[in-house]
Amino acid sequence: MNSNYFFLTVLGFAGGIFLASFWSPSLALMLCIILVSASIFSYAWYLRKQGDSSSSLFAISLFCFLFSLGLFRYSLSLEKNPLPENLIGKQVIAEGVISDEPDERDTNTKLTISLDQVSNKDFQTKILATVSRYSDFHYGDRIKLTGILARPENFSEDNGKEFDYVSYLAKDGIYYMSKNPKVEVVSSGGGNFIKRNLFALKNAFIEKINNAIPSPQSSLLGGLLLGAKRSLGTELSDEFRRAGVIHVVGLSGYDVTIVASAIMKFFSFLPQVYGISFGAGSIFLFAIMTGASATTVRASIMALLALLAKWIGRRYDVVRALLIAGVIMILFNPKILVFDVSFQLSFLSTLALIYVSPLVHTKFHFLPEKFQIKNIVVSTVATQIFVLPFLLYQMGDVSLVGLPVNILILGFIPLTMFLGFLTGLLSFFGFVVAFPFALLTNFLLLYELKVVHLFSSLPFAMVSISYFPALLMISFYIFYGIILFRFHKRVPSIGNSLVSSSE
Repeated sequence: MNSNYFFLTVLGFAGGIFLASFWSPSLALMLCIILVSASIFSYAWYLRKQGDSSSSLFAISLFCFLFSLGLFRYSLSLEKNPLPENLIGKQVIAEGVISDEPDERDTNTKLTISLDQVSNKDFQTKILATVSRYSDFHYGDRIKLTGILARPENFSEDNGKEFDYVSYLAKDGIYYMSKNPKVEVVSSGGGNFIKRNLFALKNAFIEKINNAIPSPQSSLLGGLLLGAKRSLGTELSDEFRRAGVIHVVGLSGYDVTIVASAIMKFFSFLPQVYGISFGAGSIFLFAIMTGASATTVRASIMALLALLAKWIGRRYDVVRALLIAGVIMILFNPKILVFDVSFQLSFLSTLALIYVSPLVHTKFHFLPEKFQIKNIVVSTVATQIFVLPFLLYQMGDVSLVGLPVNILILGFIPLTMFLGFLTGLLSFFGFVVAFPFALLTNFLLLYELKVVHLFSSLPFAMVSISYFPALLMISFYIFYGIILFRFHKRVPSIGNSLVSSSE
């Protein structure tokens, strides 16, 4: 596909979803837009085949057609059969299946439950139930819930900003909540067979890590390796946020890149077609096992596209791969485009590595390549510069010590993950076998935690801005766009290599 038409296709579809996130046209109006745009596009296509059409007419009609499809796709994601109002705020008896991993927090556990019965009537909906921290529930358990159903409400964060909690839950199809209901397990072993067994394997692996390495080091390792949702605790999580390295607590694109590379090296002894097939399957299963967060899915899709390019002998275009990953994700769940901050941050960070890092790279020519010091500095500075306006708008907090902390710990992350993986794997054969690796892993984790604690305790570690208007954020990105457009010929090679080495 012509590059211009490819970008128009992506822009049109994403633009339709973006507009639909704030404005819901009637079904009649939407169908009218689709029919008119499809008719104009078909006519332009016919003229183009006859050699009579201008490229402008074809491009405009293509954009409008994909824009209308974006509107329609978003409308399909809206809640279709809401619960009757007479059930809201009342105690109900409901049944359903736990459809995601239990999310363990400091004081409670969050259960995502796909209900199929409410008050002895058939209803298909999702709720988020808050239960005791030490409840024993698992993915696939069929449960009976007795409690009060309520709609989610937005709330103000510590910095005074209002968090759109309603939209945040709605992006996952959750429109109701229940706090401290009575929950009983009716049966176990439900849900998707593959997900259930992958989660069981993941939990067994984390359990071995917890037995071999003390907390909180084990919690950090679980986040690095498997994106474990188990909390580090409020105090320690705040330290990582103040130090500007909260991205390492959960599974990041950087971690997925390391895992994908390791998987491919493991299968490198096989003939190419088998090696690529097993590698792609392993990356797909790994994404599911780790919870399929936006960052993980984006990085996994890009890794799979890189494998596909290698298989068919085509050049891997990182920009196209990023956009294809984005289109696939918003096609599957259009609400993440506007209401998932992790999705937005993941894409902004990757764009920074592609487009901003080459400009930053020339300013740090004096840094050594050894131990990836130069790459870490360049990627950290590039991403922090590029995502800063977005972070100030969305959260109002920015770490002033993120650069030195990233430099001090990111270089050790691949080794920590490798030794941590060996620790967990060998623990299945006995603690004595895993002990040497556990000792080394624990030492690295302690070092990383000490660095985070030291820098986060500095009084100037983080600054907060209570109000950063959207118009100012947009102005910053227009300015960035102008600068990058002027230097676009200097972008590709360095940016592409940094995407493959750090996220």
